[in-house]
Amino acid sequence: MLLFPKNFRWGTSTSAFQIEGAVHEDGRGQSIWDVVSHTPGRIRNNDNADIACDHYHRYADDFELMKTLGYKHYRFSIAWPRIIPSGRGAVNQKGLDFYSHLVDSMLENGITPNATLYHWDLPATLDWEARETADAFAAYTDAITRHLGDRVKTWGTLNEPWCSSILSYGMGGHAPGKKNPYLGLKTAHHQLIAHGLAIPIIRANSAGAEVGITLNPAPAQPLTHSPADYEAYRHFDGYFNRWFLDPLFRRQYPPDIISDYVKMGSLPSETLDFVQPGDMETIATPCDFLGLNYYERTVVHAVPGQEMQPGKVAIWKASRDNMTDMEWEVYPTGLFEMLLNIFYSYRPAKIYISENGAAYTYNPDEEGKINDIKRIAYLDGHLRALHRAIQAGVPVDGYYTWSFMDNFEWAHGYSKTFGLVHTDYVTQKRTPRASANWYGEIIQQNGLKT
Repeated sequence: MLLFPKNFRWGTSTSAFQIEGAVHEDGRGQSIWDVVSHTPGRIRNNDNADIACDHYHRYADDFELMKTLGYKHYRFSIAWPRIIPSGRGAVNQKGLDFYSHLVDSMLENGITPNATLYHWDLPATLDWEARETADAFAAYTDAITRHLGDRVKTWGTLNEPWCSSILSYGMGGHAPGKKNPYLGLKTAHHQLIAHGLAIPIIRANSAGAEVGITLNPAPAQPLTHSPADYEAYRHFDGYFNRWFLDPLFRRQYPPDIISDYVKMGSLPSETLDFVQPGDMETIATPCDFLGLNYYERTVVHAVPGQEMQPGKVAIWKASRDNMTDMEWEVYPTGLFEMLLNIFYSYRPAKIYISENGAAYTYNPDEEGKINDIKRIAYLDGHLRALHRAIQAGVPVDGYYTWSFMDNFEWAHGYSKTFGLVHTDYVTQKRTPRASANWYGEIIQQNGLKT
């Protein structure tokens, strides 16, 4: 057996907006993703998350299923619009009550909660362009951690801030869908400030809790040994990975990428006008863990004259028979490479693989069975790479699959299925795929067969 460390956390992940539904119930406010998902043409098939997996009403059954499958840990997110519907001000008691019942149901089923405070569903009344949104996040953090801090002892502040800033404000890919590179950088900074402000609040309200942040770095490499490809690689690694890791661990943004942005016209000068005295110290407030989401590596090939253009460098693609339905390369070694690079470069005290999974289309057969062999192979390969990294000295203490069940996959709507459990969106019936039971066996054994 390839055994994992004793007390290793085996879990699965979801996020509030992707599964809860009930968007108009019990005082929940509107989020920026509600706005986008009801804008024609923004989501595939014009899908929305108004019902999603109806987890808001079915969570008790979902946790019973988790227990039956043998899952011990659950990473979920809390919807800010349920707690403070207008983003600032009055706290919604019904929202607090819902998450209290949710956590109690987990604990009753022997499932340890791991809560993320922000998984992209910003109240529609707020905007990360405003620095004051970081203060609003701190107030929201105080409200929910006071209410759940006695039972939830693992807290993540932000999930993938690259996606909710650079991609969302700089490249237009996610809500609110703006395309201004400067705003991408500015909102990233405000989100990192929010992270830093939240840490002492969580520690004050949840005695003995561990606190961290989740990033989605991509192990990158140049396609060839040409100077142009290395230059494109350097920039990609900087704007995608180091732009978030460096401020968290080194109290600075990477100087070479600042210079790149000035040359590109994305920044007016190398003096970042949105950074105020004390900001970098706030952002670098020590964490107890670093969450890492891994799906694929990035192989970069320069386009002449566009070596430093995010989104315009040519990203090499693997053959289709080695891709998931998201057209992401299956490359387990990238997980090993990412873990060693980040640990030996930044030395986080503890790491969780907070998301790892694959979208494959497997539906029930005539007997109601779902044999998703590609997903099993994907998970098996990545767990072996993870074990190798642990053997090399990387302090990984847990692994969470993405996702527990099929859900609303952002701009892809319901067209992509990451779930260990199949969701029938008409009947809301949950059907565990073969991978769900396979993963339960891995948890029970605390390892894989050699």
